[in-house]
Amino acid sequence: MSGLSPHPTLLARWLLFGEWRAHPVRALLAIAAIAVGVAMGFAIHLINAAAFNEFSAAVKSLSGQADVQVAGREPLFDEAVYARLGAQPEVAVASPVLELSAGLTKAQGALRIVGIDAFRAGFISPDLTGVPQDGRMLDVLADDAVFLSPAALAWLGKRPGDSIVLRAGTADVTLRVAGQVARARAGQRIAVMDIGAMQWRFQQLGRLSRVDLKLRDGVDRARFQRALAADLAAAYPGRFAVRQPNDGDQEERNANLSRAYRVNLTVLALVALFTGAFLVFSTQALSVMRRRSQFALLRVLGLERGQLLRQVLLEGASLGVVGALLGVAGGYALAALALHFFGGDLGAGYFPGIRPRVAFTPVAAAVFFGLGLGVALLGCLAPALEAARARPAVAIKSGADEAALSRLSRVWPSLVCLALAAVLAFAPPVFELPLFGYLAIALLLVGGIGLMPRLAALSFRRMESLALRSRRMPPVLVLALSRLANAPGQASIALGGVLASFSLMVAMGIMVASFRVSVDDWMGHILPADLYVRTAAGGNTGFLSPQQQAALASTPGVARAQFLRTRPVSLSPDRPNVVVIARDIDARDPGSLLFLVGETAPVPAGARPAWVSEALLDLYGARVGQALTLPLGGGQAEFFVAGVWRDYANQAGSVVIRLQDYRALTGEAEVTDAALFAARGSSAETLEGAVRALPFGPALQMMSAGDIRAASLKIFDRSFAVTYLLEAIAIAIGLSGVAASFSAQTLARSKEFGMLRHVGVTRRQVLGILAFEGGFLTLLGVACGFALGLVISLILVYVVNPQSFHWTMGLYPPWPLLGSVAAVLVAASIATALVSGRYALSGGPVRAVREDW
Repeated sequence: MSGLSPHPTLLARWLLFGEWRAHPVRALLAIAAIAVGVAMGFAIHLINAAAFNEFSAAVKSLSGQADVQVAGREPLFDEAVYARLGAQPEVAVASPVLELSAGLTKAQGALRIVGIDAFRAGFISPDLTGVPQDGRMLDVLADDAVFLSPAALAWLGKRPGDSIVLRAGTADVTLRVAGQVARARAGQRIAVMDIGAMQWRFQQLGRLSRVDLKLRDGVDRARFQRALAADLAAAYPGRFAVRQPNDGDQEERNANLSRAYRVNLTVLALVALFTGAFLVFSTQALSVMRRRSQFALLRVLGLERGQLLRQVLLEGASLGVVGALLGVAGGYALAALALHFFGGDLGAGYFPGIRPRVAFTPVAAAVFFGLGLGVALLGCLAPALEAARARPAVAIKSGADEAALSRLSRVWPSLVCLALAAVLAFAPPVFELPLFGYLAIALLLVGGIGLMPRLAALSFRRMESLALRSRRMPPVLVLALSRLANAPGQASIALGGVLASFSLMVAMGIMVASFRVSVDDWMGHILPADLYVRTAAGGNTGFLSPQQQAALASTPGVARAQFLRTRPVSLSPDRPNVVVIARDIDARDPGSLLFLVGETAPVPAGARPAWVSEALLDLYGARVGQALTLPLGGGQAEFFVAGVWRDYANQAGSVVIRLQDYRALTGEAEVTDAALFAARGSSAETLEGAVRALPFGPALQMMSAGDIRAASLKIFDRSFAVTYLLEAIAIAIGLSGVAASFSAQTLARSKEFGMLRHVGVTRRQVLGILAFEGGFLTLLGVACGFALGLVISLILVYVVNPQSFHWTMGLYPPWPLLGSVAAVLVAASIATALVSGRYALSGGPVRAVREDW
C-alpha cells in the first residue's frame, strides 16, 4: 500500500515541526548541548591557531631577511666567532644580535631587549631599527638610548623622551626612550638598542645571542648551511647550531611549546559534544517510544521502513545542523572576546607579549560543523533503527513501550568497549600525545552507559524482592521499585544522563584536585628555606655577585644560605630549551631538596652527578645510571644521571647539577637566587628586614616559602580557569539533560497515573512514587558514575597527564566537592520529578485515560 508515498516531503516536515512544537524544551536542550560543544571546541581552535600564528610571525619578524642564523646551544656565546663568520666569502652581511630579557625594577615582568648593529641590521632586519626623534639621528648609537615598540610603550606607560629603569645584576640601568621601533607587530613588547651599549650596560661584554647572515647572490643556501655547520662543529664541537630562520625545526619548536595544552583543552571541550550526543539519544529515544503507536499506524497506512528510518534521522540531524551552526557562530564570537580580554594563552603563559587576532578558517569551521552533525546522527541512530525495525502489529498496541528499548539491554557490546578501553589505557603515546588514552576514556563512557539497562534491572529487581519480603515497606516505595524493576529500559535513559554527567565531573574534579594538591606538596618539599631572594621579578639580567653572596650568608639571623643559578640550553633543535639548574645540593642526600621519583643510582667516584626531570626520560631518553651530555662553558660536559625528580615548573625538562660543577665548567660565579634559612629564634620577617638593610638590599625581591606557594597556586587556578569553565558547562548540560529526561518520561506516563488514581492511589502517593523513582535512579547513577569517574580519573592521572606533560602526580579525590555535587544532582532529580508529576496530574484521572476508552 502506498497511500502516504505521494507527499513524503510534506509528511516529513509535518512530523518534524509537530515534534518540535510538542516538546520544544527537549529539542532546545539538545541543540544547546551541541552548540556549546561545537562553540567551545571551535573557539579553542581559533584561539590557539591565532596565538600560534602570531607568535611564529613575531619570531619571524626578529629574524628579518636573514638567509642563515648561527646560534649557540647556550643562551650566550663568545663574540670571537663573529669575525670567522663575517670572513666567509659567501657572506654578504653578518649582523650580530644580543637578546636579553631585562627585569623591571618597579613592576612585575621583564622587557625583551634586542641589541643590534644599526649599520648591519638595516640590510637584514630593517623592521628592528629604531626611529629617532627629529634631529637626533645619533640616538641609534647612543649608550643611553632605547627604542620601544608601540605595545611596549603602552605596557610601560611611556612615551619618547621618558626614562625607564631596568635591572642589571643588583644595579639599576636608566635608559632614555629615544623613539619607536620601525615596524613591530601589534602586541609585540620589544625594545631595541645599540649592541655595544647593551653589552656594556648589562655587563655582557664580548657576548652574543646569534649572528644573522645575508648571503651573496647566487650562493646555494642549503649547501652553505651544511658546510658552515661542519666547519663550526670541527672548530667548536657541540657549541653552535646553524639553521635557516623559521625552518622546520623552528616551527616544530614553536608547536611543541603548547601542543599538549592545546590538545587537552580541545578534547575537554568535546566532552560537551559527547554529552550533547547523549541528549540527542535520550530526546530521540523518548520521542520514538512515545510515538511508537503513531509510527506503527503510519507503517500500516503505507509508509516505507526506509522512509521512517530517514524521518527519525532527519529529526536528529535537524538538531545537529541547528546546534552546529549556532556553535560555529558562537565559537567565533567567543574566540574574539577571549582574545580581546585574555590574550592568546588563555592564562597558561605559553604566548606572552603578543596580541593575536581571530581569523575565521572555513576548513576548521566545516570540521567542527561536521562533528556537531555527526554527533547528532550518532545519537539518533539507535532510536531510528528501532523505529524502522518495529513490527507494526506489535508496536501499535498500547503498553509496548518497554519493548522498544529491549535492544539496549544487550551486554556484549558494552563488555567489548570496556575490554578495549582496558587494553588501550596501557598503550604508548602517538606523536607524544595520549590519543589511545582519550579513546580509552570514550570507550569507558560508552561501555558504562551501555551496561546501565542490565545493571538497573538487576539492582531494582533485587531491591523489589527485598521490599516485597518486608511487610513494613510503604506501598508507595514498593510501587516505585516495581516500576523501576519492570521498566529498566526507560530507567536507563535517565540513568545514562546521570552517569555521563557525574562520571565526567568526578574524573575532571579528581584530576584537577590531584594536580593541585600534588603541586602544593611538591612546593612544600622543594622550598624548605624560610626566605627566598632574587634580584628581579623576571628576566635574565639580574644576578648576585660573589661578594653579595658572601654578604647574604653572613647576615645576622641567617643560619645557612644556599644559592642557585639557572640557564636554558638546547639539547635538540626541534624542541624547546631545557633548563639547567645549578644549586647547592648534597649528592649524598639529594632528596632533601628534590622531589625524587623512581630509582636512584650511586655516583661513581670522580663523576659529576645530575638529576633529571621526568620530561628528560620521555623526550630525550635519559636513564638513571647513564651519561648525559650538556652544552656548558662553550663545550660538551658529561654528567652521570643519579636520579629523577618531579618538576612542575619546567614542562620542557630540567637538569639539576651541583653549583660547584657549574662554576668549574663555566667560570661564572654569579647566581640568580638565594635560599636563606633562619637561625634559631629568628623568623622570616626578621630575616627580611636584615637583608633589606644590606647596601644592595633595596634592589632585592624577597618572598617566604608560604608566599611563593600562595602565588603559585593562584597562577595554577588562573591556568585552569578554562578547564573549570568547561567542566562547569559539561555539568550544567548534564543536569539539564537529566531534568529533561525525567520530565519527558513523567509527562509521557499521564495515562499510567490516571489508572493509578482510578484504583485508589491518591495524588500525594503518586508524587511520592515519582520522588522515590527519581531518588533511586539518581542514587544508582551517582554510585555508578563515581565508580566510572574514578576509573577515568586513573587514566587521566596516570596515563593522559604523564604522556601529555611528562610529569606524574598523586591521586587526591576532592570528597567535599564530589559529595556536594552528588547531593545537588539527587535533589534536582527529585525536584524535577515532582514538578513534572504535578503537571502530569493536573488534567485529572478521567482525561488521563480517555485514549483507552
